[in-house]
Amino acid sequence: MADAPTRPDTSDMAAVHRVFRTSLAAAPAYVSGAAGDDERRSLIANYYANVLAFLEAHHDGEEAILFTRLSERAPNELAAVEKAKAQHEAVHASLASAKDGVGLWESKGDGAADDLVKTLQELDAVLIPHLDEEEAVIVPLAAEHLSAEEWGMLPAHGLGHFTGDKVWLILGLIRENMTPDQRDQMLVAMPPPARQMWEGMGEAAFNELIGRVRQPT
Repeated sequence: MADAPTRPDTSDMAAVHRVFRTSLAAAPAYVSGAAGDDERRSLIANYYANVLAFLEAHHDGEEAILFTRLSERAPNELAAVEKAKAQHEAVHASLASAKDGVGLWESKGDGAADDLVKTLQELDAVLIPHLDEEEAVIVPLAAEHLSAEEWGMLPAHGLGHFTGDKVWLILGLIRENMTPDQRDQMLVAMPPPARQMWEGMGEAAFNELIGRVRQPT
């Protein structure tokens, strides 16, 4: 008889979700803190463009890898999976508005700031309940029904489909929410080029950039 597949440690999903939780919660302060400062507005706009691109890639990976397998392997939980899919649709609509809002704010300046904050708060309002339910229901199902190898496909998919310009920013945001052991395991699982990028320049670039993003204004 073949050995049963090794089940995954799904606790790293919380670290990914914290990136969205903290970034969206900070939006009013970050956007208002860039008033009258073109350079800082460009910095914060790029930060949110990357975070939103990561959210898009993250959800795409869940739909392609996670939801499809759970639908097949946990038929008794199909209602929960379908609910998560429907929540994604609601998030996608708000995500599109938020992405547009970032672009308008960067190009038009302070006159578009209030609209951007509103769209980011609207995204927050639909995303956070989804993240809460996903962590409570979907992630435990993944721990039961997916193999460790399949779970590892999620971050690989996210990196492969990320359309932002600073993948090291996303890696840093995730890693700062992880335990030391999770950070070590993340490095082990990274493809060699990605690990070399992170260790060679990514970590230093992240620390410099995030220091500027979070500086008191």
